[in-house]
Amino acid sequence: MEARGSIEAARSFGRPDPSRPLVASSPRHGERLIHFALALCAVISVVTTTAIVISLLTPTIGFFGEVSLGEFFSTSDWAPLTADPSFGVLRPVMGTISVTIWSLLFAIPVGLCSAIYLSEYASPRVRRIVKPILEILAGVPTVAFGVFAVTFLSPEIGDLFPDFIKTPPFAAGIAGLAVGLLIVPIIASISDDAMKAVPGGLREGAYALGATRLKVSTRVVFPAAISGIVASIVLAGSRAVGETMVVLLAAGKTPNLTLDPGASVQTMTAFIGTTATGDVATGTIAYDTIFAVGALLFVLTFLLNIFAIRLVRRFREVYE
Repeated sequence: MEARGSIEAARSFGRPDPSRPLVASSPRHGERLIHFALALCAVISVVTTTAIVISLLTPTIGFFGEVSLGEFFSTSDWAPLTADPSFGVLRPVMGTISVTIWSLLFAIPVGLCSAIYLSEYASPRVRRIVKPILEILAGVPTVAFGVFAVTFLSPEIGDLFPDFIKTPPFAAGIAGLAVGLLIVPIIASISDDAMKAVPGGLREGAYALGATRLKVSTRVVFPAAISGIVASIVLAGSRAVGETMVVLLAAGKTPNLTLDPGASVQTMTAFIGTTATGDVATGTIAYDTIFAVGALLFVLTFLLNIFAIRLVRRFREVYE
């Protein structure tokens, strides 16, 4: 009887008593406060985004009341501040695309190789040292990257390739290289976290079959973490599209319709940065151009985020 009673007690251990209510006997004010704080943060995020959209929408509507969509999106004549203005936005858009392409061409291989090293090759001690240093790079002010591009990258690359930069020291490739340095920590850190989240059993199974560390890294871990890697690349691309100070200092202000890395270009953010300085009278068509370009930039980054979400859902791996 005693043994049976012990068995029944062991079976019932940890089970909730049906006679006891699930509601706390006393109010938990701390949990309510935490719930309120979290809800408040969510509301602040939504309200901030809505306010940004509203602040861009009203002047943009006024702008397109005077400039047609066809002229804005289909023509390449960009001179909104002249006496005889033209508003073809293709040149700043092409400048933004050029800088973004060159920055990603540099940042993707460097960032992914860094992530593979930190995740699969580095010892715990090296990882504890290298990863914080890599993440500190993301905290360097962007104006410092711009100054670095103009004072160091441009002269050095100009000495190595004398005919590369068409209008020294400004070039889309120089700005792209500096922006690439800026976004390397984003790709490396997020991709490293995605690779570290891959179950160890996949690695052990591959090693048991005789795979080398390189094959495990590139054929097992990398495909398993592809959703996080894709998200890091798209997030870095959004960061490159919205970068201002680096392109303002290193890319120049000439709106050229080209993908040549040696040519000077004007990006959308550089136009906003140089124009929104208080010299343009409010209420004019030139002033509203700032908001039209800002709205276009907002839409581009929004579409990139939607694209990233769809890719992550498409390639997401679920492990039990």
